[in-house]
Amino acid sequence: MSAHDVILNLRELASLTSTPDGAQRVAWGPMWRQAREWFAGKLKEIGIQPTTDSAGNSWATLPGQSPKTILIGGHLDSVPNGGWLDGCLGVLSAYEALRRYAGARPAVTLKLVDWADEEGARFGRSLLGSSAAAGSLKVDDLRNLRDKEGTRLLDALRENGVEPDRMGDAQRELKTIDARAYLELHIEQGPVLESMNKPTGVVLGTFGVERNILRFTGQAAHSGSTPIPLRRDAFLAAADTALACREIARRHSRPGAGVVCTCGVVKVEPGIVTAVPGICEISLDQRALDPAVLAQMLADARDAADRAARENNVSLEWKPLWRIEPRPFDARLIDLCAEAVREVTGDAPKLPSGPLHDAAEMVPHMPVVMMFAYSSNGLSHCKEEDTPANYLEQTIESFLRLVEKTATAVAAGRL
Repeated sequence: MSAHDVILNLRELASLTSTPDGAQRVAWGPMWRQAREWFAGKLKEIGIQPTTDSAGNSWATLPGQSPKTILIGGHLDSVPNGGWLDGCLGVLSAYEALRRYAGARPAVTLKLVDWADEEGARFGRSLLGSSAAAGSLKVDDLRNLRDKEGTRLLDALRENGVEPDRMGDAQRELKTIDARAYLELHIEQGPVLESMNKPTGVVLGTFGVERNILRFTGQAAHSGSTPIPLRRDAFLAAADTALACREIARRHSRPGAGVVCTCGVVKVEPGIVTAVPGICEISLDQRALDPAVLAQMLADARDAADRAARENNVSLEWKPLWRIEPRPFDARLIDLCAEAVREVTGDAPKLPSGPLHDAAEMVPHMPVVMMFAYSSNGLSHCKEEDTPANYLEQTIESFLRLVEKTATAVAAGRL
């Protein structure tokens, strides 16, 4: 069992499926298929033949002395010009966990899964394969999705042997196994561990998300002839709301329980220098791990937006975009994860995950935990993504210990 071997495999995969601009393993495309073919060769070296379910997820099973099963997951797909660790760190660390038992029978069954299209980079639908396996995918939501070239997602799926109307059959994978735990290793994709100078973190769960579009409607007017007190400036109402939402996030943040509010899209009409903005739309993305906090943040944002609209004499409409409940991870696995990390690094900081991961789809079905690796400069989804070599080795070693500890706990009936 060697963290160094995992890094060598990661480098080999990067050399095969990257350009100078970064990783190019976009799901359903040729380089993603090449990555999977390469990985199938790695599995063959330890005597395992992967299988693919009806949603395109790839599974590799190492039978144990007991049918009780530990799932270890990740994803080989990347965003365009992505990083060398995002997703594939989990898959190749899971492979190393299986390789350790090659030629033997572990106490429990180990099952590796490479989820299909975690990123949603091409068609905009993230967690595609894991949501199909979890039973939360609605195929009708996929029918009108196209990439920037106009290719339909349904056609790309069929090109890869996936029949959209049968994707729900992937639920059989979870229904027919005795799954006792799901473990996933991922790069943090943020600056928290770096700010602590800690190599490895224990993930408490994935944030819930409330995502909305706010449309403020005032009156366009000439910027030179309309006095300030008489203006109905939609942009100023939106700006006041955005600033208020920043303060809402600050107010609800607690040590170890940070929250975020983001206004990432601003559209102003008529959008000319000499006109008071008559319409302004902003996006509002709010995230928190505690569902009560998330609900209060949304209520506070509604109050702030209503107040800004009144003060600027404009009207306001809310359009919901998307929501997902917070997905806290299993307390027993969090403790095991912290124990494994402390044994290797001496400390086990705990933090929530702002980005979503396939692990979130597994929460309703079994105990789940994730482990994070340090992100250099807090960067991910870009060619600059990295983790210092010594930190990366410590994280992989911690994760392999977590697999061992989880197997022992499952075999002993504690999970």
